Amino acid sequence: MHVRSFQLGDTSSVKELLEDVLSETCYEETMEAFARQLSWDTELVLIAQEEEQVVGLIIGTIDNNNGYYYRIAVATAYQRKGIGKALIEAMKTRFLQRNVKKIMVTVDVHNEMVLPVYESAGYSTADFSRTAHRLSIVKKVSV
Repeated sequence: MHVRSFQLGDTSSVKELLEDVLSETCYEETMEAFARQLSWDTELVLIAQEEEQVVGLIIGTIDNNNGYYYRIAVATAYQRKGIGKALIEAMKTRFLQRNVKKIMVTVDVHNEMVLPVYESAGYSTADFSRTAHRLSIVKKVSV
């Protein structure tokens, strides 16, 4: 398994992965945030690849000099094999390279079930952001 930066050629594989593992509502919200993050900073979208197949994705963002894990997804057949933890560690490295003040896990109704993955990577409830503050990548943009 290899973790790397997102590449344009990964788009269809990522969409397929997210459709498979996320609810419809979560998928729609995630795709909007995913597109917005790609337009701002592609280095904070990471892919886990097994041979030639995309098996995982993590989307991070930096907002007010804090690093946030926004969404993580691992293909069902590859869950519980350390891929989520590897994605979290790789994103943490990116955040630390950017000298963020603090690293937080964004918690919403869609990712409560993956919090144990973050806990196994060393994060605690103090690192979970459940506030009403909406990250720049998920705010609705008025035109």
